[in-house]
Amino acid sequence: MSETDPLQASDPQPLRASLLRDLHSAVATEVERCIVGQREAVRLLFISLVAGGHVLIEGVPGLAKTTLARSLAESLALDFGRVQFTPDLMPSDILGTQVFDFQKGNFHLVEGPVFTQILLADEINRAPAKTQAALLEAMQEGTISLDGKPRDLPRPFLVLATQNPIEHEGTYPLPEAQLDRFLFKVVLDYPDIEDEIRILEMHRGDAEGMRQSLRQIQAVTSAEDLLRAREEAFATRMESSLRRYLIDLIRATRDHESILHGASPRAALLLQLASRIAARLEGRDYVIPDDIKGLLLPLLRHRIFLTATAEVEGADLDDVLREVADGIPVPR
Repeated sequence: MSETDPLQASDPQPLRASLLRDLHSAVATEVERCIVGQREAVRLLFISLVAGGHVLIEGVPGLAKTTLARSLAESLALDFGRVQFTPDLMPSDILGTQVFDFQKGNFHLVEGPVFTQILLADEINRAPAKTQAALLEAMQEGTISLDGKPRDLPRPFLVLATQNPIEHEGTYPLPEAQLDRFLFKVVLDYPDIEDEIRILEMHRGDAEGMRQSLRQIQAVTSAEDLLRAREEAFATRMESSLRRYLIDLIRATRDHESILHGASPRAALLLQLASRIAARLEGRDYVIPDDIKGLLLPLLRHRIFLTATAEVEGADLDDVLREVADGIPVPR
């Protein structure tokens, strides 16, 4: 007999197993009015939004990273903000600052673009560490400190940060503490030939055509719906054997000869929550091993680092993680 999940036991009302699945299906349908061939990326963004996490998106220029973020915001009726990160960007350009009002003779706060619900941090690695760190408190606590006073950010709050994997001149690598604030690292690849043909059929190729495509997206849910759906995720059952399987996966990253530093207990907690949401997207109120294993790469690929020897030998981080996952027996 399986162990009773304390989150399930404490939930006062039974929740419909398909709520999150229905929301995700509706959002994905709307996003695909603009975005072709990125269904898995949309799924991960949706899981992160429900979990209260953030997403680092990596891909070469021209893969619609910005359009993906805007399409998601439109389908959710959420406020959208964008910051173009540059070497001269200051923390106040993101958070806001006190401005003196000469007519009234006092200072008042001018809120920065962080006061939104979906914030696109475009090319985040082009700003120095001091500016990158301005987002740390916002991403972890959902608040920022201005003049020594905490200010709450709108909920839900999601940071979608992009970076270019092939251009390193004039960039600043994200520190480990910053990377750990992201729930997932999503790597976008080129679309297949059928999807690329659909892109040509759907889009004209100019800015006005893209604006017209975005206007076709209808809002299918709200912030209130997402916050209620989060409670459904918390109520998803996970048997004790699956908790042990999840921990075995995490601990195996600490013992692998090609990995410098393994995943932390925080990564285990986040993998548990994300797996619960993934189960709900499949219409189940319980987690199975595939829910956990299927999220291992996007959740860990930015949290662990290869040893110098492994890098010299040309080891691929995703391949190492697959090797770790394949080495752990799946519970029956």
